[in-house]
Amino acid sequence: MLLSPHPSIKMLASVTDVEEALMALDAGVDIVDLKNPAAGALGALDYSIIEAIVKSIDARTTVSATIGDLPMDPALILAASKTMLATGVDVVKIGFFGNNFHQACLNALAPLAEGGAKLIGVMFADQCPDMQLLAPIAQAGFYGVMLDTAYKNGSHLLEHMNCQQLNAFVVKARAFGLEVGLAGSIQLSHIKELSSIEPSYLGFRGALCEHSNRTSRLDVVKMQAIKKMLE
Repeated sequence: MLLSPHPSIKMLASVTDVEEALMALDAGVDIVDLKNPAAGALGALDYSIIEAIVKSIDARTTVSATIGDLPMDPALILAASKTMLATGVDVVKIGFFGNNFHQACLNALAPLAEGGAKLIGVMFADQCPDMQLLAPIAQAGFYGVMLDTAYKNGSHLLEHMNCQQLNAFVVKARAFGLEVGLAGSIQLSHIKELSSIEPSYLGFRGALCEHSNRTSRLDVVKMQAIKKMLE
């Protein structure tokens, strides 16, 4: 299972290989998220790497994976999601970029969700996210929704949406029965403010890395510090 009904805020850590995945597992991370930060906001890892990570984690914690920064083409999104699910990950994260063809993609993905696949729709705070999309995401049977940033240019989540707006997002998502996560270059200094909104989980990459560079290696000390703060 991915998340309990948020008795505490969970920690998602994005990793790029088996070594980083095991570091995250040892640090007590709740969700080990498989992503290639060098390939965009939701860059996908090679399937062989994903399968190796799934095997190494061996069901000891939840594993999620992104399908890549793909255009909103229903056939393409569906095929990528099916292939990702076949690797054995627990959860598949799908980016809803821009403002077009979202409903068509949801219609294509609904049978996967109805069949038991755990899907998370990722919306982007720096692309004027449409709150009206939450209802269709829930109606399509998605497990959850997440707010992230599409452009990794040094800006962070709170530069694009304030706490009041983020709180409205979390409350509305929960009203539709969705688990809800927040990410987007979140730093240690943001955790207290974002925790007050009580999302299901917070997602991290750059804040966990050496030199705070999202494409560098994970730093286990930073990972442990954030995990402890969330606890």
